Amino acid sequence: MRNDKGLLALFEHPDDLISAVKKIRSHHFTKFDAYTPFAVHGLDHAMGLKRSWVPYVTIAIALMGAGLGFLFQAWALSTSWPVNVGGKPMVGWPAFIPVTFELTILTSGVSTSLLLFGLCWPFDFRKPSLDPRLTNDRFGLFIEERDAKFDEELLTKLLKETHAEEIKKII
Repeated sequence: MRNDKGLLALFEHPDDLISAVKKIRSHHFTKFDAYTPFAVHGLDHAMGLKRSWVPYVTIAIALMGAGLGFLFQAWALSTSWPVNVGGKPMVGWPAFIPVTFELTILTSGVSTSLLLFGLCWPFDFRKPSLDPRLTNDRFGLFIEERDAKFDEELLTKLLKETHAEEIKKII
């Protein structure tokens, strides 16, 4: 949950944002977040974020969907509705591949979408953005006031050293 009190620094280039994050982390600040209009490679590593568990859930559900799709086809064509066509095997696996692939994609996509909506459920969409330029052409670093090491003068000095275009206090 985002706390709306702190300092917001705006940057023009993603490299400046990454250097600011590294500098903030080197001074042992822990309650901060970065806002970007597009994905910035290396930002997660600079922020010290650990790898997400969501891809592991997605691959597990994808494999489950593929297995269930394959098993359903094998059961339907060999046990429930056996039809011998020209002496071909009852479980002709090459014919099952398209449906298996489609169920893999369907189950992983739908389950990941539902998982992400579930994780973001208490989000308040009416809350205003910190700065409207963050979704357009600027990169932001927000340091929360509730951080134990929060010192406005020190932070302003550190952020100016990293070429912050604008620093503003969010109340």
